[in-house]
Parts: sequence; structure tokens; C-alpha cells
Amino acid sequence: MHARTSVASLGLLFLMGAPGIAAAETPTTNEQRVRAYVSAFNQREIDTMMSMVSDDIQWLSVAGDTIAVETEGKPRLRESMASYFKSMPSAKSELEWVQATASRVAALERASWEGKSGPRSQSSLCVYEFRDSLISRVYYYPVEK
Repeated sequence: MHARTSVASLGLLFLMGAPGIAAAETPTTNEQRVRAYVSAFNQREIDTMMSMVSDDIQWLSVAGDTIAVETEGKPRLRESMASYFKSMPSAKSELEWVQATASRVAALERASWEGKSGPRSQSSLCVYEFRDSLISRVYYYPVEK
């Protein structure tokens, strides 16, 4: 995957607000954790985002029969998010639907941003995997327009 696409993919995952979760509340379910994480993304709160992931966080892109590691570890994710925020300052998203199991949360996320030719949007399926109440892996599937 190209670096520009990877950074855009990273951004899409984190682009949604967390309805029903106030900043002062501590998320108690993995679904709430995903919503809070994405809300932190929308607020560009990198420190909050990093507090919600494991030290060995992996960001994986799934395309057909190939899985590529886009980022690995907190320092690299922090770097990628800072770069993304700089390159896509208008990016926002919403979770169109969310389903949770004991250790995973699947979501369809719709990102929107202001492009050179006007408003743009795209959606993608993602799966967050948890370990000890922290996001340990994110599987990101190809964008659908």
C-alpha cells in the first residue's frame, strides 16, 4: 500500500465522534472504547488516543488474501496520526454501525473531508481487537465509495 493511502487509511479509522460518552466518563465496554477513541481522533487528541492503545499496537490493512502491517507500536502510530492531522485538517467521520464481541468491535466508518473539488467521503469496514481493555490491533479493509 502506498504511504499516502496508508496515512489516509489510518485517519479514516479514527474519524468519528462518540455519541453518549462524555469526555469525563470512563468507557467500560469495548464498543464505548472504540467510540471514545474515535472521538479523541476527531478532537485531534493524540495523547488520549495513545492512552487507549497497547504499546505494541498494530495497524493492519487487509486486501484480498494479503495483510500488510501499516504501523506497529505507539511511537509509529503517534507519528502517523500527527502527519495525518497535518495533511487532512478537515477530516471527520461517523460510525454507521457497530457490532461487538467479547474481544473485538467491528464498525463501518464513513469519513468525510473537504477536497480540492469540494466535499468528499468514503467508508470502510474495520475491526478493533482488544487486550486488557486496550486496542491491540486494528484490521482495516479496502475503502468503499
